[in-house]
Order: sequence, then C-alpha cells, then structure tokens
Amino acid sequence: MAFRMGDRNQGQLFPPRIEDYVREDDPVRAYDAFVDALDLEGLGISDDPNKVGNPRYEPKTMLKILLFGYSYGIRSSRKLEREVNYNLAFMWLAKGLAPDFKTISEFRRNNKGALKKVLAMCAKMCVKLDLIAGNTLFLDGSKIRANASIRNSWTAERCEKALEKVDERIEEMLSECEAADESEEGQASLVRMKEEIAKSEKYKEKVKEIAKELEESGRNSLNTVDGDCERMHGIHGSHACYNAQVVTDEKHGLIAGSDAVSDNNDMGQFGSQITAAEENIEKECKAACSDSGYADTDDLKDIHERGTKVVVPSQRQAAEKENKEFGKESFRYDSEKDCYICPEGKELGHLRDRPDKKASVYRISAGEICMGCRNFGRCTAQATGREIYRLFNEEARERLEAEYMKADSQAIYKLRKEKSELPFGHIKHNLGVRGFLLRGLEGVRCELSLLSTCFNIARMMTIFGVKMLVRKLKEISGAFLKPVLSSA
Repeated sequence: MAFRMGDRNQGQLFPPRIEDYVREDDPVRAYDAFVDALDLEGLGISDDPNKVGNPRYEPKTMLKILLFGYSYGIRSSRKLEREVNYNLAFMWLAKGLAPDFKTISEFRRNNKGALKKVLAMCAKMCVKLDLIAGNTLFLDGSKIRANASIRNSWTAERCEKALEKVDERIEEMLSECEAADESEEGQASLVRMKEEIAKSEKYKEKVKEIAKELEESGRNSLNTVDGDCERMHGIHGSHACYNAQVVTDEKHGLIAGSDAVSDNNDMGQFGSQITAAEENIEKECKAACSDSGYADTDDLKDIHERGTKVVVPSQRQAAEKENKEFGKESFRYDSEKDCYICPEGKELGHLRDRPDKKASVYRISAGEICMGCRNFGRCTAQATGREIYRLFNEEARERLEAEYMKADSQAIYKLRKEKSELPFGHIKHNLGVRGFLLRGLEGVRCELSLLSTCFNIARMMTIFGVKMLVRKLKEISGAFLKPVLSSA
C-alpha cells in the first residue's frame, strides 16, 4: 500500500494575516469576546493607555492569555510563555505579542484581588444571557492541594518533640566539645562541631517562634511555606490543602460563586457561601441544597428562617440508620413541662446543661424507676436511669429534617450530584488541576475564580455554540457591564 509522504521543502502560500489562521467557530474567539466584555475598572485593573512611563502590555491581553491558558490546563507562566510563541491560537489571542514568563507571573501576582472578581462578573453576565435563573442553588466542596508540602506543617506536639531532640543534640555536642578542647584545640573537627551547635541553636529559635505563633493563633497546625493552608484528610491521604467551595445554579449547572477556605470540613460554610453567590447574581434563591457535610443547624436555620427552602440531610438521615427500639425518637418531648415522656409514660426532667452550652441533659427522677421497668436492660442499663440529650436548637433541626423528607425536596436533592459535582470533575480531571500554584488564601481564591470562569465559558460554548456566544457577548458588552458591575 502506498504512503502519503510530506515534504518540508514544498513551497506554500500562507495567509498574510494571523486572523486568517483562526476559524470563525474556534473556541479562542469566545474567550476573546468574553474578556472584551469585561469592565476592567470594575475589576480594579488600571486600563489607561495614556499612563506615563515605559509601555506595558494591555491588561486585557494579559487576562486573555491567563484565562485561555487555564481553560486548557496551562497555568505555569513558563508554559504560557511558550504557548504565545508557538501556539497559533495564543498568538492570535495576544495579537502577535509575546510577553515573557516574568511579565505573565507578575500580572497574575499583582492583580490577585481583581482576578478574584472575574467569576462574579461572569455570573452577572450569565444572568443577563438567561443562563442562570438563581431559583435553586447547589453547594459542594472539595479539597485541593496547596503549593506546600505536608512536611512543612507543624503542630504543638511536633514542636515539643523537635525542641526536646535539638536540646539533647546540643548537650551531646557541648560534651564532645569539652572533651576535645585540650586534645584537639583549633582542629577542623572542633570548628565544624561549633558550627553545628550554632545551626542547632538557630533551628531551636525557629521552632520556638513556630510554637509561639501556634499558641497565639489558636490553630491546630501551621505550615511554614503557606501559612493559610491546613493539614486535611481525604481519600488520597493527608496533605496540605485548601477546601474549595463552589455554588452552582440548577438551570444549566453554571457556577454562581466560588471560594476557598482553610477549614478542614464544610461545617459552617452553607450560609456564607449561598449568600455570596446570591450577591453575585443579585437575586435571593428560593431553594438551597447541599450534602450532609454542611448539616450545621445553627448555620442552616438562618437561611431557612428567611423563607428559603433548605434541602440538607442531617448526619443521621444521610447514614440512613434505622431508629433504635428505644432511641430518642421513641420519647416524646413536652414543651410545657420541659420534659421527655418515655414509652412507659414516665417523665425525664431537665437535669443540667452541657458544658459546651449546645445541649441540655434530661434524666429520670430516680434510678429505681428505670431499674423496676420491664424494659430495663434494653432501654438503659445505667443504675442512675435513662438520660437524653436535647440540642438547644432541636426544634430547628427537626424542621430541617422534615423539610428534607418532603417529595419536592427529594427531587431537588437528586439533582445535587449532577449539578454540584460536575465542576470539580471538570477542574480536576479535564483541566488536570491537582493543586494550586499560588500561595495564600488570596492567591488560591484568584486561581479558583479563573478555573470556575473557565468552566462557565466551556458550558456557555456548549449551550450556544461559539459563533452565537461571541455575538451575544458583543451585544451585552459595555452598556450592560459598566453600570452594573462597578459595585462588584
């Protein structure tokens, strides 16, 4: 069978313009139109072409390079430098300019706060294009590694052990120095030993500073490379990570808000993340949903009490555990008497409040009552009688559990995985993000905003197609963005 053979020396007539190399339906045109539609002043990026000084690269061009690179998993400034020199799509996007890696890196580092707002503008844009309805919002979190090793994470226990070890080593070296003073005065081995003692003393002072900072901050651990990240546990082991939070909309699964926190779990994040997403889309949602990791009653009740339907299962509901024969559910609470009534009709009165001030303890008046009951041994085996704990917000928890069990709530919860877990699948697997490049919460939030915006643009291209999306972005550019987004 014959082969098709190429010839590098074959003369060809290439198009004279870079514009002619990029098709009308090439995805790069959507990213170009998206950034052109942004209000850089609203983001906080100076866009004055008449500024005095050495000419610099246009901010929109730099943002286009970053956003397009992130959308294909190219985040390193050195790799982006290579792309703008050899990749036709990047060359078209940058209009033939070729900033070096240092310029790209400094633009990203110096505009972290502005880049963090890109997703908020994108969400408003999606509302204008009728892609985000804002009626039902889904919240989910995922741990993403920080740009730091877990070996640099220190705890109070590790500091204590390190200080003990270095003290022992210093004492050993001092003893060796005293023994060698007479016989090895001025020899190289003694000089090196004294240098090692000086290094150990310096290391000891560093560990003391870390221990002091841990005590003052009240944190369980501190990473000396990235002070904002935390030691987190996941299915892939323990690593220095950030907890990425993403809020998606029901209509097309687009991201309405994103954030990164240093908390090891999702407890206490529901209210703040949903509220932040509502600020981005400038609308209060009718329903909000997440998994049981967010089941903090104190946090959920604020959203629920304002009239929003909260669909979050409790830990018990998520585990789908059957009620025990003499579980708490078998006892009836009498609000007038402030007591529980057991299945045999006996009263368990209020005994005390727990030290953590989160629950009250109820107990039978005398242990003999329980010991003489036919259910003794199955209900309780304590000589003092049966005890029950009642949360201070027990009524709110019961209302939230009842809300979750409703048929319409179950229909919403079935959509949760489809809507809220897709963005993390795209970011981690399609874009190959195994960890953040920037350090500190501000840098991590900047990167997560760019990654979330990339996901939204990819979804917008799927919904509209490139040509129609470019046309719609040009229609809303300028007149819509500047007055609305200036307050973002």
